[in-house]
Amino acid sequence: MPVPQGAAQSGSVAAQRVAPAQNVASATSAASTPNAASARNVGLAPNAASGANAPAAPCVADRAGPATSAPASPGASPGDGRDRDRPERREECDGSEPPAGEGGRQSDRHGDRQHPRRADEPSLRPRHHPVERHREPGHHVPHVEPGRPRTSGPLYAALDLGTNNCRLLVAEPWRQGFRVVDAFSRIVRLGEGLSRSGRLSDAAQSRAIDALRVCRSKLDARGIVRARLVATEACRAAENGVEFLERVRREAGLTLEILTRETEARLAVTGCANLVDWTADGVLLFDIGGGSSELVWMEFGDGRRAGGDPTRHIRAWTSLPVGVVTLSERHGGVAVGPAVFEDMVADVDALLSVLPDWAPLAERLVTGRYHMLGTSGTVTTLAGVHLGLKRYDRRRVDGTWLSDDEVGAMIDRLLAMEFEDRVANPCIGGDRADLVLAGCAILEAIRRRWRCGRLRVADRGLREGMLTELMIGDGVWRRPNRWPRRPNDEGRER
Repeated sequence: MPVPQGAAQSGSVAAQRVAPAQNVASATSAASTPNAASARNVGLAPNAASGANAPAAPCVADRAGPATSAPASPGASPGDGRDRDRPERREECDGSEPPAGEGGRQSDRHGDRQHPRRADEPSLRPRHHPVERHREPGHHVPHVEPGRPRTSGPLYAALDLGTNNCRLLVAEPWRQGFRVVDAFSRIVRLGEGLSRSGRLSDAAQSRAIDALRVCRSKLDARGIVRARLVATEACRAAENGVEFLERVRREAGLTLEILTRETEARLAVTGCANLVDWTADGVLLFDIGGGSSELVWMEFGDGRRAGGDPTRHIRAWTSLPVGVVTLSERHGGVAVGPAVFEDMVADVDALLSVLPDWAPLAERLVTGRYHMLGTSGTVTTLAGVHLGLKRYDRRRVDGTWLSDDEVGAMIDRLLAMEFEDRVANPCIGGDRADLVLAGCAILEAIRRRWRCGRLRVADRGLREGMLTELMIGDGVWRRPNRWPRRPNDEGRER
């Protein structure tokens, strides 16, 4: 079943406008009405432009930060916040920004604002760093430091409550992309025990709500033009998923939509399009999550490749009901030897073997030029270990190429580690030490069935895809002379 194109799809929900200086509510389902959790909640108007076909994903302001820079202590609990509960350091994608104090200061003034390209003529290739910096696409200039004036563009927010993580991104349009002005990430393990009980536990719900309260406070502190807040596999699969989201609305003041698997796969493509090698014949994109794993087969063929809606190249997609949390709970994640690892791989391969739409891919890989594109904690961990980072650095990880042999060597290296060694590794840490080999098993099953010579690592994905579609829906890259009004602008144009 091909993924429909456009910014609003079946099962997805139009994002909502948010009023200024009040508590921020999220995107809601089309069938629901905004429901105030407190006297300060505001009504939401649907995004009328969200149905427009999406042009090429713009350059994304998505870089490494403190949220992933230091490992958790071995005794850290999933929700204690000692490792992941702090703002992510983010950076803008456009490497041509003038340095602060020169052109950068000037571009922050209203009269000198830099505007992005028209939406019908974007470039999917990120601009590179100056000569003295990395030239590999995906390595970008530093983010805007606190206190530095920023452009007067509108602010957008995207929140992803997954099976393992709760993550927030706040960004403003910048040239043909956007740059992040605030971010948050915390491991909450909402899906802990879900595979056995079929329900979200009270402890897991409380951890998630604590993180969502932090996100709410961040949203309240900024004049958000539009936001989309979503929950994924844990809430899709749990018997009490809807009940939990009602609790979130009451206690955190946020209304989350449950994202469909199809929409999640499409947004992954939109968020990672900048890292696609458009000279290849096709791409196998995968997103290994906590409770599910999405795979997308992109076929380019003849004619125009880069530019336009990247989802038009989707040949097939699927969502496997298995992720790092569910697989590690089924087989164990602490003491994982070769036998246990092979059992994990076999479980995933059994799911891959019954995908009829994917049967032709193996033949095409023999003669065609394809590469993998992975967006998940598993592949970013493998890249960090491969690079020998003493501290996780997203600027170096995002966009990194690994050969198939290097991927296999990194999986073997992690499999040979004791649990304590995985905890001590700065690119793994206590939060992921019991999950990383389950992710490696999912990747290994994909590699064995569809062998590609190269894998590109993406430390970006769902949230970037949501932000891209929100901004496309507002036409911010089609407006050469004005931005959409900020909520506090009242009657004046920008």
